[in-house]
Amino acid sequence: MAGVSPEQLLARLSKGQAIPGILLLGEDSYLRELCRKKIADAYVPEEARDWGFRKFSAKEDDVEAILGQAQTLPMLASRQVIFVSDVESWDRLGEDSRDALVKQLQSYLANPAPFTVLVLQAAALDQRMRLAKTLAEKMLAVSVELSSDPAERVRLAMPLALEMARELGVDLEPDAAEELAEILNGELASIRTEIDKLAAYAGERRKITRADVDLLVVSERKYSVWELADMLAAREPSRALAFLDRLLRDGEHPAQLLGALAWMYRKLLEAQELPAGTSSWQAASRLKMRGAAAEQAVRQSRKFPRAQLTRGIEALYEADSRLKSGGTSQRAVMEFLVAQLSAPSPS
Repeated sequence: MAGVSPEQLLARLSKGQAIPGILLLGEDSYLRELCRKKIADAYVPEEARDWGFRKFSAKEDDVEAILGQAQTLPMLASRQVIFVSDVESWDRLGEDSRDALVKQLQSYLANPAPFTVLVLQAAALDQRMRLAKTLAEKMLAVSVELSSDPAERVRLAMPLALEMARELGVDLEPDAAEELAEILNGELASIRTEIDKLAAYAGERRKITRADVDLLVVSERKYSVWELADMLAAREPSRALAFLDRLLRDGEHPAQLLGALAWMYRKLLEAQELPAGTSSWQAASRLKMRGAAAEQAVRQSRKFPRAQLTRGIEALYEADSRLKSGGTSQRAVMEFLVAQLSAPSPS
């Protein structure tokens, strides 16, 4: 169930299109909250929020109560939005109970109340089940998570970072948005937190520059990963794992550390592609880095065989998928990754 993107949902909402049933499917908390807010803004005026909103939990509330409210004309509001969380809990019902619930949903969605927007929310649904198939057929499915491909996720996170800044009344430079998305691995909740801090730092200037991001967000992680780069280039797994342990004990978030490592590997590959004799200022311009940092990237890039960097990118993408799947502890994923990156070269 791929679903439309949040941007496509927002485009439909902006045109005033009535959407009687919406399924928000995915785990990204920022995107889910963004969609909820835009749905609310599109269908229920601020002054009618007390009467035009209802919230239910599929885990705690009966489907009869949910659909009963959907068919009840709201008081003092021309339209109501009903948000239902934890819909994945319906997948775990017994077969008979689940079949009965699907029939009730099919009956309602075949003739939905014209004054109700029913919004179901689930982290994931079993696509083999009739429930997922029914919701995909009868509702507008919206994917509330970015791509599983790290590079694509970073690309998609950039315009969202710009939108976050606009909501706070500040101007975020595109280069700064790109740096934030890369260093934070496209994690939207983390990007929003950092933009809040950056907006406060910018103050009356109301503009966030790449220099601000370098100063407040990137610098500490860059120093950490460049220090780690020496250990990886020298293929010293014991030192690298001890350094990783210190970073994690100091509170570094695995996903953000992974993003910093991926950023570093991309910069090392870019630095290797610079023509011989490239000046410091040319390297800084091509790599989109400050002069001293660009020089450091060029120096470090000479320590790595290109094959080690390309294998490293593949290992980083695999680690990103494992972090997203949640099946293994985040520390274990990072330890395995660092052991891979620092392992002796295959003969």
